[in-house]
Amino acid sequence: MSAAPSIGRRGLLFVLSSPSGAGKTTLAKRLLAAEPGLALSVSATTRPMRPGEVEGRDYCFVAGQTFSEMVEAGDLLEHADVFGARYGTPRAPVEAWVAEGRDVLFDVDWQGARQLRESALGDDVVSVFILPPSIGELHRRLVARNADAPETVERRMAKARDEIGHCPEYDYVLVNTEIGESEAGLRAILAAERLRRTRQTGLGAFLASMA
Repeated sequence: MSAAPSIGRRGLLFVLSSPSGAGKTTLAKRLLAAEPGLALSVSATTRPMRPGEVEGRDYCFVAGQTFSEMVEAGDLLEHADVFGARYGTPRAPVEAWVAEGRDVLFDVDWQGARQLRESALGDDVVSVFILPPSIGELHRRLVARNADAPETVERRMAKARDEIGHCPEYDYVLVNTEIGESEAGLRAILAAERLRRTRQTGLGAFLASMA
């Protein structure tokens, strides 16, 4: 008796968004460490490199003219202006990973998430908006980081309120009260979405072999 056809899986775009200070970056790092099959999408940006950052690992740092040329050529899946700098997702590596069945993690704002949903890979997007426990706690976290001037903190708070208004656009919403519980929630979402019927390639042939 011949073996049944194998079932493969198309990769997904796992999109995380949140206001600055809600814990998205920490959760993304924990998720990448816990999920070997998850690749991080490395954005191109026009902002200067910060101490400790590595070209190609944290960002692809490009000049403004180069970024504009990438936009014009359609080489970016999404792009946005954030606090005076430009950020965007190179198209080619993401398309290759998804076709290979590998999942890709995105750390983008609501504008980027919307563009990803409207792109050719929109059906592969699974989006999660991460909320802080309260607006007061978000302010406390931003101040405690001691990385920004008071006026910058207030600007980030104003932006956060606008960003939170876009959470109904997302597939899932997660309140980040405790980091371990939030990580477990993200992993549960990822596990369920990997098993979605429409994402399984070769399922039709497999079912036909069962008849």
